[in-house]
This record gives sequence, C-alpha cells and structure tokens, in this order.
Amino acid sequence: MAWISTKSSLLLIISIFTIVISRTTIASDPDILSDFTSPENQTSVDANYFTYTAMRGIFQKSVDKCTTTKATKAEFPVLNGQGVSLAVLQFPPGSVNPPHYHSRATGLFLLLEGVLEVGFVDTKGVLYTQRLKTGDIFLFPKGLQHYQYNFDYKRKAVGVAALSSASPGTVTLPSSIFNSGISELVLAKSFKTDVKTIKKIKEATTTP
Repeated sequence: MAWISTKSSLLLIISIFTIVISRTTIASDPDILSDFTSPENQTSVDANYFTYTAMRGIFQKSVDKCTTTKATKAEFPVLNGQGVSLAVLQFPPGSVNPPHYHSRATGLFLLLEGVLEVGFVDTKGVLYTQRLKTGDIFLFPKGLQHYQYNFDYKRKAVGVAALSSASPGTVTLPSSIFNSGISELVLAKSFKTDVKTIKKIKEATTTP
C-alpha cells in the first residue's frame, strides 16, 4: 500500500531522471568474430553449454514479493556476444516491480498469467501506461524508466521479458536514489518536497 501512497512522487522523480539518463551514453553489446564464445582454455563444447536449466520449476514456486529470475551472460555465459537475454518475472497479488531502466537493452514483455499495469516515461517526460491481460505483449524502449504493477489483489501474475543485450544493465530508481546515502535534506530540496515525504518514500522502497 505504501507504493500507492507515494506513486505521484515517484512518477515526478522518474520524469526528472529520465531526462538526465537520456543525455548519457547508452552502450550496446560488442560484436564477436565467431559463431559463439567458448569457455576460457576450452577448445570444444557440447549441447550442454547451450542449455540453461536454472529456471526449471520456478513457475511452481510461491513468491512473497516481485521476483525476477534472470538468464544473462552472468548466469548463462554462452550469451556473451549474442545480444540477447531473458528474465522471468513473478508478481504476487498487489506487488510491484519498481521504476528501473536497462541502459543497454530494449525489453519485449509477454504476460503469461494474470493482469498487470505497465508503463514507461519518455525523454520528454510523457508517461505511457497500459493494462495488460494474459497473452499481451508490451515494448519497453532502451534506457527509459519503466515499471510493472500487479493491480489484482487476489491473483498472481507472471511474465517473460526478452532483452536485447546479454548484459542489460538494470538500475532501479528508488533504491539507487533514496538508499544511496544522499542526505534527506538534499533529496527534499532536489524534488521540491519536505523531509517527511522523503522519509515516507525511503520507507516504501525498503519495505519488502
């Protein structure tokens, strides 16, 4: 419920930081000169090297907060140089994946189960939102702040995000700003609010 009470403040913050982010360099994956990369000091591989099994059974697991299970080059090294990765997102009733961005990747999101509110803010500060139903696909442009929110307080939601980088570079806005050590007074002045409001937002971003 803390998310709902601070939603307006977070949207203002997203708009400000989207403009800042848009002025920074957004990197892409480097090209490789072979079909795929091999493990260091290893001359041959078999089909096991191209298989990732860590997501087996995750759809049967119960989660108590928004949970992301990734397959990036950090977890699945064969993705290095391939320009692609994957994430499975599980949303308990009423949960949120807070505003964040991927500096190196566009995201193509497919909702497999349930309903979600999704949205992103462009470099002009315009917010685009949509309520998705099972089977819907939504695009999150590279480098733009976005979120997903399960507005159904009775049912879970599950989605899969295909990302156009083996290392998308995820930066979560609330935690990277409000839990960074920047003084509450500086944050209050920066966002034209008071310290009391900043304390409420910090509490909301740290509460599981």
